[in-house]
Amino acid sequence: MVEENEDRMQKIVAWAKRRAFVYQSAEIYGGTGGIYDFGPYGVELKRNLREFFWQRFVKSRDDIVGLDSGIIMKEAVWQASGHIGPGFADPLSECKKCHRRFRADEIASTQHPAPSTQLEAGSRKLIAGYKCPNCGGELTAPRMFNILVKTYLGPAEDTSSVAYLRGETAQGMFVNFKTILETTRVKIPFGIAQVGKAFRNEITPGNFIFRTREFEQGEIEWFIDPEDKKKSPDFWFETWANEWMQFFIDLGLDKKNLKFRPHKKEELAHYSKATTDVEYNFPFGWDELAGIANRTDFDLTNHEKKSGKDMKYFDEASKRKYIPYVIEPTMGIDRTILALMCDGYTEEKVKNETRVVFKINSTLAPVKAAILPLVKDKKLIKIAQKLYKEIKEAGVVVEYDESGTIGRRYRRQDEIGTPWCVTLDFDSLKDKKATIRDRDTLKQERVKIAEIKDWLVDELKC
Repeated sequence: MVEENEDRMQKIVAWAKRRAFVYQSAEIYGGTGGIYDFGPYGVELKRNLREFFWQRFVKSRDDIVGLDSGIIMKEAVWQASGHIGPGFADPLSECKKCHRRFRADEIASTQHPAPSTQLEAGSRKLIAGYKCPNCGGELTAPRMFNILVKTYLGPAEDTSSVAYLRGETAQGMFVNFKTILETTRVKIPFGIAQVGKAFRNEITPGNFIFRTREFEQGEIEWFIDPEDKKKSPDFWFETWANEWMQFFIDLGLDKKNLKFRPHKKEELAHYSKATTDVEYNFPFGWDELAGIANRTDFDLTNHEKKSGKDMKYFDEASKRKYIPYVIEPTMGIDRTILALMCDGYTEEKVKNETRVVFKINSTLAPVKAAILPLVKDKKLIKIAQKLYKEIKEAGVVVEYDESGTIGRRYRRQDEIGTPWCVTLDFDSLKDKKATIRDRDTLKQERVKIAEIKDWLVDELKC
């Protein structure tokens, strides 16, 4: 079973590159570990996922506003948030022979414990006597390593110019909390949503785009009254947990591959009173896809203390002034794309041949339709290209392909997840109809060429 899962994962990684979804960054120079580039189809998939998130949680609601905060943030922000210090550090062990470094908790989870003394690093444990996964050499005792990515602003690289690439998108929402209150008409309960890049100097990135050094998050900070008896922090925590799970189901992920995993007390982040992960059953096992955290008033309180600025909310009805609690639903955009790939990558037999097909929600599919003249005939090409331009002008992502046999063209579109292929044949010159082929069922339907654009638009609204 392990070998089957490893083989499946290797196939998905190879397919993702072959079909222009994901490339290793700077591959011509040997690649950059833990950083990936999204190719022509991958970037469309990612854009569609972002838009799905934004439509669901910002455009369709009156109680969540959007934000796009800066990626580089002052050191003071991360000091206040607790990200500079032991609360946001990983235990790091170095091999005395090859000098490669590894996260101690990951070594402990992948090797059988040696019968010797336990070393604790925060809530993580490493058994002395483990060997280097690379060369088998002896490992040093774990030392804490902060994984924020440091940089400098301005011409001088000194302590006064230190800044950090954000390790999470959340802090941008917290430092803008009071400004949003003052410049909009939001009232508690309300949320701030953001989709954007974050950076962590992961010691051992791995499992393709699951654990990377540059990644994208979709997050909501939901601000609430901690003393509300009817809708308590526990009520909102459960509400957002259920909302988050339903979001992934609506993306098209199989329910059986999703589950909740509440964190134990010793696992909780320094800011969290309670956290529950939404886990997905990847080929490498169950792991975190998203999370819901009760951050209490930790962030706003600390930013008030560090900045000296009042971060309290004034409730006009009760005349109370208080620092809100925060419930945070957060998801990894890249991890969700990996889950969609794992869920949708399918190999099936069709007429004694193996068909690779990416079964994905049509809303998320990189290309919605492909226009295919059956053969390279001038008359067919003319009407096919006219249809292609009409659909493209309607804002639908569509491809035109006349290269190779019709079977090969179908297979190419199947592999990138195109829901519908529209084929124009010699009968099309007579009856003014084309054949629409469904990716998943392989059923074919003849539709008037003049109606195909509207047909596609209607299907995509479903």
